[in-house]
Amino acid sequence: MSPPAAEFRFDQPDLLTALQSLSDGELDALPFGVIGFDEETIVRQYNAHESRGAGLSPDRVLGLPIFTAVAPCMNNFMVAQRFEDAAAQGVALDAVLPYVLTLRMRPVSVQLRLVAAPGVGTRYVVVQWRP
Repeated sequence: MSPPAAEFRFDQPDLLTALQSLSDGELDALPFGVIGFDEETIVRQYNAHESRGAGLSPDRVLGLPIFTAVAPCMNNFMVAQRFEDAAAQGVALDAVLPYVLTLRMRPVSVQLRLVAAPGVGTRYVVVQWRP
């Protein structure tokens, strides 16, 4: 049995596996933002924490391409290209980086964790919003 969603940590080693095991309601209980998207970059999961931090409702985000319609400020070599490179090379991706989000808001410093793996249909941008 997995722990309650609130006990999951941004920095836990098995985050990809943990995220895949959670229902939408459990994702909403996480203490960090989660954007799950498919191989075509279409957003399929968008949790409550991310919605509050970014000021975007799930209705405005789900079904749209993450890097062109939802978060074009991440459409660069630091974020989007890492997902593309990992997929092209058939390797797992688990990278943490400081980042500044700039779309639809004043610049906000966050920490991003990019997670994906070969054969796993959902890729994730995980956002640790700083107070």
